[in-house]
Amino acid sequence: MTHSKKIALVTGATRGIGLETVRQLAAAGVHTLLAGRSRDSAVKAALSLQAEGLPVEAIALDVTDAASISAAAATVAKAHGHLDILVNNAGILADDPTRMVSEQTLDSWRRTFETNVFGLVAVTQAFLPLLHRSEAGRIVNVSSILGSVALHGDPASPIYDFKLPAYNVSKSAVNAWTVQLAYELRDSRIRVNAIHPGYVRTDMNAGEGAMDIPEGARTSVRLALVGEDGPQGGFFHFEDRLPW
Repeated sequence: MTHSKKIALVTGATRGIGLETVRQLAAAGVHTLLAGRSRDSAVKAALSLQAEGLPVEAIALDVTDAASISAAAATVAKAHGHLDILVNNAGILADDPTRMVSEQTLDSWRRTFETNVFGLVAVTQAFLPLLHRSEAGRIVNVSSILGSVALHGDPASPIYDFKLPAYNVSKSAVNAWTVQLAYELRDSRIRVNAIHPGYVRTDMNAGEGAMDIPEGARTSVRLALVGEDGPQGGFFHFEDRLPW
């Protein structure tokens, strides 16, 4: 299958890494659905990429709203009949960095898991039937190195002091879900992997970071376009496999 015949959907794509992931997939020839909670925001972002001549389409999709997810899946099914690539990019960071690990509010935990975990699982479940209709389906779950339990337990690791518990544990759950789903899909044409985009300068990081947004989108795009010999159930940053 050539990239020009592929259909992709990227959640949380109105800005930052998600928007850049849409840009790079579309630049590779993939017809890419740019999903955002607000249809107006999604349309505005899609128009900016269409103005560059890129094959981008806006779609409303709130990963925390079951009706919104169902409506988006129905829209894609009617318009395209299948889906080749799902990039679960939508995510939030609700931890208060001024509080201790044990002091984070239950509300921040609930809001974080509603988007980062339950929303991701719900979207995947809704679009999995369409991915099974693809000749080579790909699921990319945008996680974080901060979800690595192994590195959080190692005092010598670079993330040892980055304790944002609700966010970190939500990404650990994303990693665990990736492994479980990869097992189910092991004999299918669908590949599912988790990725760490890097420490990217985005709004979530208040502009801090070591990488520009285009570099931050690169790993998602690589795994979205990987061939039949690509990995299944891995955790990657660029070409490097990360510890769970």
